[in-house]
Amino acid sequence: MKNPILVISLAILLGFAFGCQNKAEKAELEKFRAQAKVEEQNKELVRNFFSAIDKSDFAKIQELSAAEFGFRAPGLPGPIAVEGIIQAIKVHYTAFPDWKHTVEDLVADGDKVAVRLAQTGTHKAEYEGIPATGKDISMPAICLLVIANGKVKEVWAVENYWDFYQQLGMELKPKEAEKK
Repeated sequence: MKNPILVISLAILLGFAFGCQNKAEKAELEKFRAQAKVEEQNKELVRNFFSAIDKSDFAKIQELSAAEFGFRAPGLPGPIAVEGIIQAIKVHYTAFPDWKHTVEDLVADGDKVAVRLAQTGTHKAEYEGIPATGKDISMPAICLLVIANGKVKEVWAVENYWDFYQQLGMELKPKEAEKK
């Protein structure tokens, strides 16, 4: 060996470089694990939220909801607060006492959880002026929930009400033209 200092310096430099890379990889892995843990907790929160709805456990729904909770869906003029959702649940579950949400898909990404639901129940009492039919009704839904500090902050829901009302016996007819 012509220059042992060069060899030792190169060995130290390579050791340092690989050591730093390993630390960076470990830090990245820990970050990934922490994010995966949060996402699993968020998915469990969403499961518990829909379970509380199905049990009409209003205290649990409020416990799982953020103070600034808002429910949004097409056709609504703005977000509905948790108290409004609880009232809607009471009305809906009076007409459909066995209404149930079945989680078919659940995907989390950071503070958002997307869920595909199958909703089913039997129409046993009047609902929005429609007398009880005794029919088993189903309605698919897709929801995006935003989680903040371990609570449901927002729910963005898209549900197939057109098919829902058809199952209840309603028909969609064109408007009659106005006579002049």
